[in-house]
Amino acid sequence: MKSIMTKSPYRNDFPILNQMVNNHPLAYLDNAASTQKPQSVIDCIYRYETTMHSNVHRGIHKLSHLASDAYEQVRSKVSLLINSQSVNEVIFTKGTTEAINLIASSLRPLIQKNNEIIITSMEHHANIVPWQILCQKTGAKLRVCPINDNGELDLNAFDDLLSSNTKLIAVTHISNVLGTINPIEEIIKKAKQVNAYTFIDAAQSVAHIPIDVQSLNCDFLAFSSHKLHGPTGTGVLYGKLDLLNELAPYQTGGDMIKTVSFTETTFNAPPYKFEAGTPNIQGVIGMGAAIDYLKVNSITDRYAYEHALTGYLMESVRSIPGVKVMGNPKEHSAIASFVVDGIHPHDLATILDEFGVAIRAGHHCAMPLMEILDVPATARASLSSYNDKADVDQLCNAIEQAKRIFA
Repeated sequence: MKSIMTKSPYRNDFPILNQMVNNHPLAYLDNAASTQKPQSVIDCIYRYETTMHSNVHRGIHKLSHLASDAYEQVRSKVSLLINSQSVNEVIFTKGTTEAINLIASSLRPLIQKNNEIIITSMEHHANIVPWQILCQKTGAKLRVCPINDNGELDLNAFDDLLSSNTKLIAVTHISNVLGTINPIEEIIKKAKQVNAYTFIDAAQSVAHIPIDVQSLNCDFLAFSSHKLHGPTGTGVLYGKLDLLNELAPYQTGGDMIKTVSFTETTFNAPPYKFEAGTPNIQGVIGMGAAIDYLKVNSITDRYAYEHALTGYLMESVRSIPGVKVMGNPKEHSAIASFVVDGIHPHDLATILDEFGVAIRAGHHCAMPLMEILDVPATARASLSSYNDKADVDQLCNAIEQAKRIFA
């Protein structure tokens, strides 16, 4: 295996990591749930709150102009990050979950009783439940593509599910449990053959893999700010402009209208048609600073570093007797879900915390996948570019300690 540096070159950018937890250095390995913020993002949020806080798109005073300009500049940054054809294809949301619900709601008039929606068995609840409800309301059928023993999509089964009745395919780019990187390019091409819409959940991929929506040719794609070192409560929905023009708004209220009378309302153009009410201005501007950080620290370079560290993580965890890692996909991201013989994942996470190691334990909002894996829950360690070999070693040492305690 390629040698890996003990300390990450990015670690010093993140002040929260410079602390002790229970008399141990913090090894933060819960990045699939939420990533930490670099100092540059923290500084940006502070500057916004202390120099320009105001509502956007409404005021004619200087602070409103400053806030509006800073807010809209982020739309351009997102457009460049994912290579959308137009900034008007970038909608700000509360996060991936709201983006999925937005599309599920706005697509409802276009879904007929004989239509089918395909998802996969590795989806997060947020990419299951909205489509279930859409099917219940329209009479459409929800189809689920299975996975193989390695935790990869069964593409032969996917081909069998695909038909002229398929109206939408919603798939995660990277599984938040298995770390599987799905072949979304191939899936999107297959979808186009039957004129189906495509929705990509990029929550786990946007900070790790370069994304080009024009090259992918997906119809919709969503991600959350807090998975790419930005604030919580903020995210992005990308949609092709012609489709956004066709869809009805998800919510109504201020800023998404052109005119209102007591007899008629005309809606604004995208993206504003889908951005009702006062937005999370601070969150959006902070997300812009996070994108700047990603740009300065090349995503391609970070991915190469994370890829090598993921290999070390997998090798290290699998070498511990009594530990089983879920799945073994060929294309794998920086996530390892595992179980330890005789220790419930919640107990394991509690003990690991005593040794300064922060992981996630539970069903990870993927209960159907847990049923397929035949486990009630797993422990999950997930990496970011600020993690390093020392964090992985600290994790493995803590697992060994937990085994001794339960022995």
